[in-house]
Amino acid sequence: MKTTAVVGNTGPKVRSDCQVEITLSKTGGIVLNLKSKVQALYGKSIEKLVRESVAYFGIEHALVSVNDRGALPYIIMARIEAAVKQLIETDKQLLPEFLKENRYQTAKDCFRFSRLYLPGNSPAMMLNAGIHEPDGIILDLEDSVAPQKKFESMLLVRNTLRALNFYGAERMVRLNQGQKGLDELKYIIPHNVNLLLLPKVEQADYIRKVDAEIARIKAEHNIEGNIWYMPIIESALGVENAFEIATSSENMASLAVGLEDFTADLGVQRTHEATESVYARTRVVNACKAAGLQPIDSVFSDVSDMDALTETVRISKGLGFEGMGCIHPRQIRFIKAGYGPEATEIEKAKKIYLAFEDAKAKGLGVVSLGSKMIDPPVVKRAERTIKLATALGMLAENWSYEMES
Repeated sequence: MKTTAVVGNTGPKVRSDCQVEITLSKTGGIVLNLKSKVQALYGKSIEKLVRESVAYFGIEHALVSVNDRGALPYIIMARIEAAVKQLIETDKQLLPEFLKENRYQTAKDCFRFSRLYLPGNSPAMMLNAGIHEPDGIILDLEDSVAPQKKFESMLLVRNTLRALNFYGAERMVRLNQGQKGLDELKYIIPHNVNLLLLPKVEQADYIRKVDAEIARIKAEHNIEGNIWYMPIIESALGVENAFEIATSSENMASLAVGLEDFTADLGVQRTHEATESVYARTRVVNACKAAGLQPIDSVFSDVSDMDALTETVRISKGLGFEGMGCIHPRQIRFIKAGYGPEATEIEKAKKIYLAFEDAKAKGLGVVSLGSKMIDPPVVKRAERTIKLATALGMLAENWSYEMES
């Protein structure tokens, strides 16, 4: 094992994080060098936390240097644990208290219009994410995290699930792909994650492995409640196997398409027009609709072009998608507005629904609105629009009564 470990982040642009360096020694006790931007106010409490955390792992002699840039206690704890586990073998986990506000479950069909990606090794981006009101917050362990930072990010994400208020957003984690993702489950599942994003899924067999490992962990920790899956389809093979993947587990809630990797797999450039990915996107939508899941579109990478984002959402909704990933908070309101029903859609749906109810009350087998006949699929679509508008607060629960009055 090493005798020195350095974890975390520091520098003039870093905030709400810290760098921890621990060097083991044979004598001298714990020597602590603390430098903190909030030292005048919280220096003593930070020192107490650091000493207690190091002692928790049974370390008696070490030089511990902490360069703090305003990190909250759960972040400091994750950084210390990551450093310690590079130096000694231990199964202990240094866990912060679990916030009572985070003890909620989500439904399989809850709204997933917007999901905000947050790099798993950047705590400053996580702290106020919930106030932007995304439908889901994704703590990302995959592409946004450098390979050498994967382990410490996993501990930080675990602590964030416990100690950060998500303000009701669906609590999501994007794992790494393959076996690494399976290994990460033991650090994530016990801490009330609502949904797992599984990247670069190409075969249904991988979902079954995830199922088996989660079942083992849930039994070990007496965990009840649902944990939903959102596999991300990012390759030509994944697209071809989309329906098999979609029907591989009862824990499946949705499929997402990842167009950056998909276009790379095809060897083409990704464009705003997205003609190069129409087949993949419609294939994923069709697989989801056939399996009763939500199809979720890829992220839109240009965070400065809201007009292009709005147009992309319009096209996406037209293809049948029910949500999209966000890489910046400013995208959230445009995406949520785009996937919600428009005023004209709601008015048309109301008229269709009332015509259907009137025909049913009169015992008529045929439903018409003006000169047009209305068949059951149209009524079903209208009912879905009304349900969505009501849930989003765009339509009163008793709207039909008010119209009749």
